[in-house]
Amino acid sequence: MIAVVMAAAAWAQPVHPLTPLSADEIRAATRIFRDSGRLSPGARFSELKLAEPPKDAVLHGAAVPRQARAAVYDYQANRTFEGVADLGARQVVSWREVPGAQPAITGEDSNRADQAMRADPRFRKALSERGIRDIDNVYTVSWSAGYFGLPGTEEDRIVRALLYYGGAGENFYAHPIEGISAHIDVTKKRVLDFTDIDRDAPVSRENFELTVEANGSRPPLAPLVITQPAGPAFRIENGEVRWDRWRFRYALDPREGLVLYTVGIEDGGRVRSILYRASLSEMVVPYGDPTAAWFFRNSFDAGELGLGANASPLRPGVDCPQNCTVMDAVVAGENGAPETLRRAVAIYERDGGVAWKHGENARRARELVIGYLSQVGNYEYGFDWIFHQDGTLESRVTLTGIMAVKGVAPGAHDPYAHTVAKNIVAPHHQHFFTFRLDFDIDGTANRIVEVNSQAVPPGPQNPWGNAFAMRETTLENERDARRNLNLQTSRRWLVVNPAVKNALGQPTAYALVPGDNSVPFAQPDAWIRKRAGFLNYHFWATPYRAEERYAGGDYPNQSRGGDGLSKWTAANRTIDNQDLVVWYTTGITHNPRPEDWPVMPVQTVSFQLMPWGFFARNPVMDLPR
Repeated sequence: MIAVVMAAAAWAQPVHPLTPLSADEIRAATRIFRDSGRLSPGARFSELKLAEPPKDAVLHGAAVPRQARAAVYDYQANRTFEGVADLGARQVVSWREVPGAQPAITGEDSNRADQAMRADPRFRKALSERGIRDIDNVYTVSWSAGYFGLPGTEEDRIVRALLYYGGAGENFYAHPIEGISAHIDVTKKRVLDFTDIDRDAPVSRENFELTVEANGSRPPLAPLVITQPAGPAFRIENGEVRWDRWRFRYALDPREGLVLYTVGIEDGGRVRSILYRASLSEMVVPYGDPTAAWFFRNSFDAGELGLGANASPLRPGVDCPQNCTVMDAVVAGENGAPETLRRAVAIYERDGGVAWKHGENARRARELVIGYLSQVGNYEYGFDWIFHQDGTLESRVTLTGIMAVKGVAPGAHDPYAHTVAKNIVAPHHQHFFTFRLDFDIDGTANRIVEVNSQAVPPGPQNPWGNAFAMRETTLENERDARRNLNLQTSRRWLVVNPAVKNALGQPTAYALVPGDNSVPFAQPDAWIRKRAGFLNYHFWATPYRAEERYAGGDYPNQSRGGDGLSKWTAANRTIDNQDLVVWYTTGITHNPRPEDWPVMPVQTVSFQLMPWGFFARNPVMDLPR
């Protein structure tokens, strides 16, 4: 095991402008905001992180001030503010209220919801009717409430509270107290409405623990040992990762999770740019159960909860291979104090299989992986960026953890779920992940070309019926670039630099090559589709704007829709020969099966960014034997 702590230097020392805030810088920023007199005693930091400097300044190596950006929620006044603090000047340089915005769910919200739930007389009555009297073993879990135009939800901060029984084992997610939920105003600490249905659904008392003691252990296989006697082949210099010909920077953003910066490939003695910034912009998990205790379950896990802030500690040999290097990250807590996330990010090399082969001539490839795991409630998500030696960059999401389940009466049939254990069903649901990809293919002036392959109609041009042709179409504006996958035409998209040619005279480009995917089943006019408008298309493209970062808008918690990509692209701006951002959504439709219980085996979804004329020949011809 190699452990590396990637802590930035103090703000007074020169650091790269994209280096995340260090613990000292977070403390300094918190003092600046508090000393400014703008924070009330009840205010909480929903977010406090680096205010990324202008892209143009970074690309040109210009000196930029170190600044911190904060989102602050005032519980007493039910108001949200945004501010920027200059760490060198030690002053707040901008401060504004964001009317009607509700930042991400916090621990304070959960505490207030629990207090309101337990203070409601219907709480004890509903439990008593289900034979539950040891209420200290009842856990309240807060879900984001979304927005459905319901009475009492127009002004304050709202969550939904669900109940689980903890007296049957540590894995309380396996013991839902079905049919009880509350709509809670955490601003005023009061229950707006209380749902008490499905009283005939028993609370499971079966053993669903995840330990070796509870499940046994099969005989181990022969040892598989991964070693690198000379150490890893990558190195990190002033925050830049260098491996083979790849160059990039990274950060663990509290909201987006792992972010890649300034991704490029060394070619002919110079670094050629591919991406300025790449990250998961938003994700959403819509459930397909329309009943009163389930219809609202549509979590925006990035914008409503924070993926990076919930990063899990990684154990070499378990969560990542034995040869992984694990690195700490620092984020700010609700009170503005720095919190160190131990072993949050892993980076490692692994065997990449055969790179190419013909007869006796063959080469073997290697891959570099950088990734992390996030535990957001019952689910765990792994996010990996995989660097291939042929210039391909792959994004892979892994899903595991415990499904959200519901109790059902013996013999009951639930059309919106699948039975996974006695009296337990798991509702059908979907997971969608929208990535923001700020491309710079050999520079910032790029265009989008869609590629479709189609059969040639029978006739003189296709006498034997076997011909098909590839058609390239330039997408010139934002509306043109709202596109979906098409399996019949093997659709993919190229990000092209028309001004830079390879040795064959072709413009250099990278292709976005889709993997498995899905489409949303929620109705087009459903509230979740209004709030998650980015689900309407798999592919979007916009001209670069630094402030356009989150596909569902800056504040998806309790949002009413119309924000983010849907709003920006309504302007129908030109995207030809521009600094471009591509947005790509990949998803999984999860129809649960018994094998997914009590914990889900890993399932993956991915896509690739593949060189397409970026080189003039196979870029791994020179791999060593």
